[in-house]
Amino acid sequence: MLEIKSLTKRYGKKVALDQVSLSLGQGVYGLLGPNGAGKSTLMNLLTMNLRADQGEILWEGREIYHMGKEYRKLLGYAPQQQGFYYSFTGRRFLGYMACLKGIRKAETSKEINRVLTYVNMQEVADRAIGGYSGGMKQRILIAQAILGNPRIIVLDEPTAGLDPKERIRIREKIGELAKERTILFSTHVVSDVAQIAKEIILLKEGQVVACDTVDRLCQKFGVCDLESIYMHIFGGMADDEISTF
Repeated sequence: MLEIKSLTKRYGKKVALDQVSLSLGQGVYGLLGPNGAGKSTLMNLLTMNLRADQGEILWEGREIYHMGKEYRKLLGYAPQQQGFYYSFTGRRFLGYMACLKGIRKAETSKEINRVLTYVNMQEVADRAIGGYSGGMKQRILIAQAILGNPRIIVLDEPTAGLDPKERIRIREKIGELAKERTILFSTHVVSDVAQIAKEIILLKEGQVVACDTVDRLCQKFGVCDLESIYMHIFGGMADDEISTF
């Protein structure tokens, strides 16, 4: 269980997160909200790239900053954008990330092949990342996030740049992966999480305005789907065109 208790983060006078509390068990949790809602701040706190001004984050009852490296070994993170060494091949990049994650050399090759298969990139693994399309770069980011079978996975727009076929494939794979893990899936494409999320977290101006299953949210707001809930709370469409893939 990942517990977030009264989490607050400020940037100067601006309050990016305001007393956010959540309990995340196994499954996919969709994180929705407009730009500036606090989604990136929350993900950066969960991945220890930032420290909160108030509150705490607990993994199985232990504060993550007290756990340090032990927590990082449990964590997989796919940022929306990441700087690459473009001369690296996809396989070499994954080997580099495996080393950073402390995966044993004897296990590295097998683990790299496993995650390449997961994201359907076996055939291009030995090509330089500089020659990858945007969607291929996105898939290699997902691959590095799942290296080492982490217990907690944070995904920031993981299907951005993917064609419809790959979007559906990755979405289904994430749903399968969540059977034994906690996955936070931040996206502007509502349909990406509508079908696979255990619960939807709706974030607005640094506060959680709702967190529940899609069905219960529909009942609460008197609408029939997640897109309508999004428009009801945030007053319009998501920043990217809402896809129905």
